[in-house]
Amino acid sequence: MKKDFLSILDLSQDEALELLDIAIKFKKGKISSKPLEGKVIALIFEKPSLRTRVTFEKAIYDLGGHPVYLAPGDIKLGVRESVKDVARNLERWIDGIVARVFAHSTLLEMAENVKIPVINALSDIEHPCQTLADYMVILEKSGKTKVNLAFIGDGNNVANSLMLMTALLGGKFTIACPEGYEPNKDLMAKAKELASKSKGDIVVVRDPVDAVKDADFIYTDVWTSMGQEAEAEKRRKIFSRYQVNRELLSRAPEHALVMHCLPAHRGEEITDDVLDGHRSIVLDEAENRLHTEKALLWSIYRKFS
Repeated sequence: MKKDFLSILDLSQDEALELLDIAIKFKKGKISSKPLEGKVIALIFEKPSLRTRVTFEKAIYDLGGHPVYLAPGDIKLGVRESVKDVARNLERWIDGIVARVFAHSTLLEMAENVKIPVINALSDIEHPCQTLADYMVILEKSGKTKVNLAFIGDGNNVANSLMLMTALLGGKFTIACPEGYEPNKDLMAKAKELASKSKGDIVVVRDPVDAVKDADFIYTDVWTSMGQEAEAEKRRKIFSRYQVNRELLSRAPEHALVMHCLPAHRGEEITDDVLDGHRSIVLDEAENRLHTEKALLWSIYRKFS
């Protein structure tokens, strides 16, 4: 693995599969070594968080390390002090940075200026740690990683990372979204390159029914991400036909399971009966954030410490 984990593109297919295998071993209690013993990891969060903060703090603690949480008001990244100066100061005291930021460029600037590992805990372009947990669930539920994954809604950071991972592992990624709300164009081009090598497929459709008709897993996320609040009403109208509900689920194969990275806007992108229903695996995804983050930290620090 590389020192930094900023994108799914930082992984080879073998590395992705190995991380999932290590995560499953952590979940089963088969790994007890603590490569973070005596190490301090900074958690820089520009956005609020439940799952990401708690799971990273616990993962660091369980691996023998000590997390230091830096909230938005603590350092005012890029306002009170430049990103480069914050990162270079932290490097003198600590052993790694986990950052949840608005702009992906912030992560790139951090990684360029320090020798300690930098991990993407969410940016406007990707959410790779979430995707690792998602694919761990997919592997647990289906016994394979080469699946048909349908994403319904906005081509956001979560969709970008899922698209790249699906392409990397040779699956089919179908996104149903309104025109103009497709995944990032550059990442889509890279995903198609990966898919051509792995025998996967990347498809964009407008009708959600077309997306779910042969899906093994159906994924959705909020229509309005953090930082887009001013567009909320506009987006509710544009995405109104992209709700994952009982009717849409009836058009999918009976074995198809429903995924969501959370938090959910109940009654918007997904209905209560589907989110809380027997085909929902959203809490399994949330649980697996802990195990995949342990696997990620374990792999990076065994190699670069």
